[in-house]
Amino acid sequence: MINLSESLRKVRVALAPAATACLALLMPALAQAHAIHLPPPGCAGPASDTWLNITIDKVRSDRGPIAVTVYPDDARKFLIDGGSLYVARVPAHPEKTRMCLFLPHPGVYALAVYHDEDNSGALNRVGPMGIPAEGFGFSGNPNSIESLLEFRSVRLAVPRTNLSTRIRLRYP
Repeated sequence: MINLSESLRKVRVALAPAATACLALLMPALAQAHAIHLPPPGCAGPASDTWLNITIDKVRSDRGPIAVTVYPDDARKFLIDGGSLYVARVPAHPEKTRMCLFLPHPGVYALAVYHDEDNSGALNRVGPMGIPAEGFGFSGNPNSIESLLEFRSVRLAVPRTNLSTRIRLRYP
């Protein structure tokens, strides 16, 4: 006697890889036809429906990763240990590093970026003022950090998904 239920299960198992491959090929076309935005592959950070495309300019080398720290719209938490939402790391590419970064939702954020050339997992600093010893930059590309950085100069409004911004690194 033929077990129809078992036969259908075997067909589903056999067709699952092909169906998954077909969906992977069709999804971008369907999304475009219906004006749905999908994040680029490899988007960094905790997955969400909001992402930002970032170009990091003036990257000196491909040694170590680029680290992007995401801060909420709260001046009291900016550049404070434990004040960030998360840190995303991507491989560095000389001159320009392009990346996609998930954000929790549309809103206002501040981004601090550094090039961790020695791959230590932390921004190296020198001197009593703690000046960065590695390439660094901020959203808004403020002109100076000689005095305390003003939070308002680095705030970045992200009112919707799939927007783009540029951050310029400075090396000591």
